[in-house]
Amino acid sequence: MIKPHGSDTLNPLYVADDSKRAALIEEAKNLPAILISSGTAASAVMLGSGYFNPLTGYMNLAEATSVAQNMTLPNGLFWPVPVMNIVKSEQVTDTIKNADRIALLDPNVDGQPPIAVMDVARIEEISDDQRTYLIEQIFRTTDPAHPGVEAFTEMGNQVISGSIQVLNYSYFRSDFPDTFRTATEIREDIAKRGWNTVVAFQTRNPMHRAHEELCKIAQSEVNADGILIHMLLGRLKPGDIPAHVRDASIRKMVELYFPENTVSITGYGFDMLYAGPREAVLHAVFRQNCGCTHLIVGRDHAGVGDYYGPFDAQTIFDDIPDGALEIEIFRGDHTVWCNKCGEIVMIRDCPHEQENHLFLSGTKVRDMLAAGEMLPPEFARPEVAEILMKFYQEEG
Repeated sequence: MIKPHGSDTLNPLYVADDSKRAALIEEAKNLPAILISSGTAASAVMLGSGYFNPLTGYMNLAEATSVAQNMTLPNGLFWPVPVMNIVKSEQVTDTIKNADRIALLDPNVDGQPPIAVMDVARIEEISDDQRTYLIEQIFRTTDPAHPGVEAFTEMGNQVISGSIQVLNYSYFRSDFPDTFRTATEIREDIAKRGWNTVVAFQTRNPMHRAHEELCKIAQSEVNADGILIHMLLGRLKPGDIPAHVRDASIRKMVELYFPENTVSITGYGFDMLYAGPREAVLHAVFRQNCGCTHLIVGRDHAGVGDYYGPFDAQTIFDDIPDGALEIEIFRGDHTVWCNKCGEIVMIRDCPHEQENHLFLSGTKVRDMLAAGEMLPPEFARPEVAEILMKFYQEEG
């Protein structure tokens, strides 16, 4: 199987030994505690799950700046996006400043042990100029209307770095027991299925027929044994479809329209960054960590609004140093139903004019579903449309 990124074996930071984890939970009761952001908690889940292998915790300011500038840590490890624990200045009390170890509290759950115990290496203030630089490099914009920029700006100005030991998977394991999987668990499943070549499909949306066909095209072209449909289960922007609805619709589509033992449906616990090209590279890193040999990078992958060009998330891979990643990229174009071809095609492969292509905007789709109108079968499988229609009508 393909090696994890940056090491020969996967080293998740979740404390799997029950007695050791219980001892840490008991220790944490007497440690200074600090409430971290949702995004920071999600990063702890990714570190604990092995997706962020080989990182051992949160980056300091110099490490984050190096990653933002060069996509490498000072030690030379390739990494595309800073992984930081940033909090507000009023949270950094004298007790926190003087502590060698602290407990990290998850804002997404109540009545649960801390999500992690952290060995504090450094506490630093991030200036406005430093924050702006990081934001510009990560998101290619400083527009406060960008959801990723907004979330990063709101975290605060105190950077707490150091290694962590993860004690739980936040709400992801309990809320999505059939879908949330760690990188280790996915590797084990791939081995059990006997797959050697695996293509990953990233999604934060329900899968319509165009997505279904893109997966099948990629599987065929790279001759993959299986497809990992890997959905984001964390925080999204307002208006995005909730994870449980996406999960149900995707499972129905796979059940009815894919051959048996060709698809694994899983999810990961992370908050969407909407960082476009940089986030696409991060997606490649952690898909390699969970054992995939290929990642589909489609049109406007991980983007939002019009902040990125339609294929910026593909061309960024042209600038990655040789050997930085073992996983390969399948570059997909927009897929649509073509009336003249009589099938779903990638636009780059279709000889016909745009007037022959079926396009439905997200707004149009939502309006149709909320009104109880069935989506065209060329656009969405009817069984999927029914699940989405029920959601929109209940929401309306």
